[in-house]
Amino acid sequence: MASALCGTPVTPPELLCPHGRRRNLTPCHHRRHHTCVDHKAGVKSDDVCVTPRSAEITPPSASVCIPLFQKRDYIARTIDSVLEQTFTDFELVVLDNASTDGSSEIVDGYDDPRVRVVRHTETVPMIANFNAAVAATRAPLVKVLNADDLVEPEALERQVEVMDAEPDVAVVSSRHHLVDDRDRIVARDRTLRTPDLIGRQDRATVVRRVVRHGGNPLGVPGNMLFRRSAFDQVGGFPTDDDSFVLDVALAVRLTTTGDFYGLPQTLSRFRLASGSESGSDRRHHLRAQRAFVRGLRRDHADVVRCQDTARGLARWPLTWLRHHVLMSAASDPDGRAHRLAARVLAPGGCRDDRHA
Repeated sequence: MASALCGTPVTPPELLCPHGRRRNLTPCHHRRHHTCVDHKAGVKSDDVCVTPRSAEITPPSASVCIPLFQKRDYIARTIDSVLEQTFTDFELVVLDNASTDGSSEIVDGYDDPRVRVVRHTETVPMIANFNAAVAATRAPLVKVLNADDLVEPEALERQVEVMDAEPDVAVVSSRHHLVDDRDRIVARDRTLRTPDLIGRQDRATVVRRVVRHGGNPLGVPGNMLFRRSAFDQVGGFPTDDDSFVLDVALAVRLTTTGDFYGLPQTLSRFRLASGSESGSDRRHHLRAQRAFVRGLRRDHADVVRCQDTARGLARWPLTWLRHHVLMSAASDPDGRAHRLAARVLAPGGCRDDRHA
């Protein structure tokens, strides 16, 4: 199982052939490369099918990796959004975490030289799967995309441009829309809603804003593009934090190696999949969120001020309310709770992050 400890580089998993599980739905002259992660065998053999891309000596400029598990209804839309990028020098790595719902067969339908599929032979924990997905990439710049989220066509182009121009930036993020199961926009331009998160910012500024906000003002995984070298330097996604905060936890961790850069454009779409969270999940996630912020105050005591802590504590009721509204938006798109939540999340419907 892939794992990451702070300060230890993330290493690629052992790879095996896919045992002939290819299913071509669209004729193509290129055959996609398949590998399979076997956690018991621990041996490595080469797949007979190697794409022109995987045979090249020079890696692509950017990698998009999708940790996949049981997302049959969404994965095709997610992959399509990546393949429609205006920036062309990238690879797409899909790491299937032993899905059993037909997701794997959908991925197999893509005969595109930019797509590479890696498979676990058994399901591993979510954060281990995310770390293994990054470990399977080859580019110096990496974007992790949830298997039900979407990216706008110009996302890579705009973010690679920032990273090329700002060599001391470890991670660049953007805003996102919230969408429902039918890809309808529920709320626009979320995250990076304060001036101190736009442009180039240092660790102190980012940590203070997260403590004041009490949640995640930095963006979901699909919003971000980071340097693989910085990711390896900090040990990848933190395994000691709850998976609910893995995105903001990684972003903060990356600011210990370089600066944060916020783009005011909306470059991704985060899905509020219906039925994605129960009442017990909500309570657990709120506890995880509070625990994470307490950890930030402790671990970054050199930059967190008393006023940051006080504002975060005073804001907690709003943080609690925002979380419950977002989860209501993740209910049945035809239901009353969804419609009410969408109304609250609409511009002007609720006090937003700019007042934090």
